[in-house]
Amino acid sequence: MVHYTVSFLVLYISFGCFSISSQARVKHKHHSPLLSQISQPPSPPPEPSDPTTGGTSYNSSTGVFDVRKFGAVGDGITDDTEAFKTAWDMACLFESGVLLVPYSYSFVIQSTIFTGPCQSGFVFQVDGTLMLPDGPDLWPDSNSKHQWLIFYRINEISLQGGGLIDGRGKKWWDLPCKPHKGANRTTLSGPCDSPIAIRFFMCTGLTVKGLRIKNSPQFHFRFDSCRNVHIESIHITAPALSPNTDGIHIENTNNVEIYNSVISNGDDCVSIGSGCYDVDIRNLTCGPGHGISIGSLGNHNTRACVSNVTVRDTVIKQSDNGVRIKTWQGGHGAVSGIMFSNVHMENVRNPIMIDQFYCLSKDCSNQTSAVFVSDIIYMNIKGTYDIRAPPMHFACSDSVPCTNITLSDIELLPAIGEMVLDPFCWNAYGDLQTLTIPPVSCLLEGCPQSILENNMDHC
Repeated sequence: MVHYTVSFLVLYISFGCFSISSQARVKHKHHSPLLSQISQPPSPPPEPSDPTTGGTSYNSSTGVFDVRKFGAVGDGITDDTEAFKTAWDMACLFESGVLLVPYSYSFVIQSTIFTGPCQSGFVFQVDGTLMLPDGPDLWPDSNSKHQWLIFYRINEISLQGGGLIDGRGKKWWDLPCKPHKGANRTTLSGPCDSPIAIRFFMCTGLTVKGLRIKNSPQFHFRFDSCRNVHIESIHITAPALSPNTDGIHIENTNNVEIYNSVISNGDDCVSIGSGCYDVDIRNLTCGPGHGISIGSLGNHNTRACVSNVTVRDTVIKQSDNGVRIKTWQGGHGAVSGIMFSNVHMENVRNPIMIDQFYCLSKDCSNQTSAVFVSDIIYMNIKGTYDIRAPPMHFACSDSVPCTNITLSDIELLPAIGEMVLDPFCWNAYGDLQTLTIPPVSCLLEGCPQSILENNMDHC
């Protein structure tokens, strides 16, 4: 087990990362090494049985506001935006107010900002279906095409229920600018903005629970500048080739829990951006998709900081990547205190990856600065991989090497065929606590000279 000392704090500050949690180290927890003990996320929650109330006894006199009482039709065709806005304004004023989207109705809503603050204990209860307008042609020119439902400056809100949020994304994915439309996955000219389905901005004390959400035009959920976020028992689906449809993206957000959920989409199941710390992901089933990613970080020479992230008791299957850290050259800052524990891979192309040369074109030039990556633990990572890529890939900056990479109980076997590629390392320093399958002989020992020259005793 790796222990972190005050030197971690000194190094972290030295790379310009000032958003430091009260716990400046990974929350190391002991887990069973047996993959059979990985608990499985539950199936999507069943739809309510009561066709009028979603199985719950509601009464508007107690602070529950059914959107139909404010003029919403729920026929899947009529624009019900104004009714939702009015119901929101009323429910927001009540202690423990409930805005009810009733079962068996489908409501079309235009791009809308739901603004707080509201009284504490607010519940947005989705038992029916919420739908975006069906494609770009039905999107008013006056509305932003970057986002659909935005929750802004709200404390203590729960978005919950057994209902469905339908992003109706196919017509957005089929815009000519999308990368899968042209020959050889090239893009064509034309408008390209596509909305994020659900965005929380500057909110605190959030719970998202029990919902099904599918086919968002872009990200399904995005959390910006939020804290104390609890996500549990949600089910996200989109086709494997749907572009940029991340399941959950967080940015400048801390104290995040993502538990007991299923995500299958066309991009990262969970993506963790700059400014995030104290993130706990547990019991997630991910794939097909692009896996769980920290990054990308440091684009356009920016500062990026991520710390204290744990991913545990998780299954990643039929995915382009497993657990990945990706940074751009030219950035600065630090990623540190990351633990991936008890993760099962099923036919994953890049099960374990650190890529400090991340680039989306062929014209990226080499740069000397980089986001510093250190104190990364991989523990009990087992399963099968696609032999088209190495099972482990540590590509670290020429000038800012990765340090303190720890591998323990790694067993990765080819899904089909024989093992043909050895693990890849470039300027990566670390330690093998146990023998690994396949063997890793490319990690460098000790402390890189660049760290010693800067008087940073961090090895």
